[in-house]
Amino acid sequence: MLVRDAMSTLVLTIGPAHTLRQAARLMSARRIGAAVVHDPDTCGLGIITERDILNAVGAGQDPDVETASTHTTTEVVFASPTWTLDEAAEAMTHGGFRHLIVLDGDGPIGIVSVRDIIRCWTPARRPSAELAV
Repeated sequence: MLVRDAMSTLVLTIGPAHTLRQAARLMSARRIGAAVVHDPDTCGLGIITERDILNAVGAGQDPDVETASTHTTTEVVFASPTWTLDEAAEAMTHGGFRHLIVLDGDGPIGIVSVRDIIRCWTPARRPSAELAV
C-alpha cells in the first residue's frame, strides 16, 4: 500500500503569525494532529503538531502570545505519495516524529500520520461479539 492510499487529504495550512491557541483551535475543529506552516519569507514549509503546542503550554508559555513560527519544525522530511507505507514508517521511526507532509509538485497534497499507517496495517475491526470469544 502507498502513502497516497493512507494519507489524509485534509491539509490545514496556517501562517507563522498564528498564535498557538489559534492553531490549536483550528486543529481541534478539524480533528487533526498537525498543521502545515507556510512562511514564504523564510523557510517555506514547516509543521507544527499537537505535541509542539502541548509542550509550549506545559512549559508555561502563553498560547495567546506564542506564535506558530517559534514552535514550527522547519527541518521537515517530506513524503512522496508513491512511497510505500513501510518507507513512511521507517522515515518516522528514524526521525522520531509522527507526521509526514506529502508533497506532489509544488505543494502539500496530504499528511500521513502513524495512525493512518496503523489503520491500513490493521485488519478491519471485528464486531465486539467476536472479540469476546
